[in-house]
Amino acid sequence: MRLLLSIFVLALLVQLFLPWWTVAPLCFGLAAGLGAPGGRAFGAGFAGIGLGWLLAAAWLNARSAGILSHRMAQLLPLGGSGWALVLATALVGGLVGGVAALAGAWARQAVRGPAPVAGR
Repeated sequence: MRLLLSIFVLALLVQLFLPWWTVAPLCFGLAAGLGAPGGRAFGAGFAGIGLGWLLAAAWLNARSAGILSHRMAQLLPLGGSGWALVLATALVGGLVGGVAALAGAWARQAVRGPAPVAGR
């Protein structure tokens, strides 16, 4: 939960000043630094970035009455649905964050070795 909140809050702050792709090194570093296992790291990265992008895209879509998102959705195979584009945005952001966090968790395991399993 700490990793998820850290990713969510820091990604929101970082994306105010830096490009969208900066979430990948952020998720990588936080997952490696906080030492989350692979599955939890992917889930935290996916949920943290996906939720942040979902909220931002939904706010922008609602604020502009869906005009821009409708036009962009017409270019993609989304049937012109602006809300489908909002969900696709959240999915892409979630995958970027999840894969980057998973890579960070695996990099930590490669350097430090696997975590000890309880009961062995």
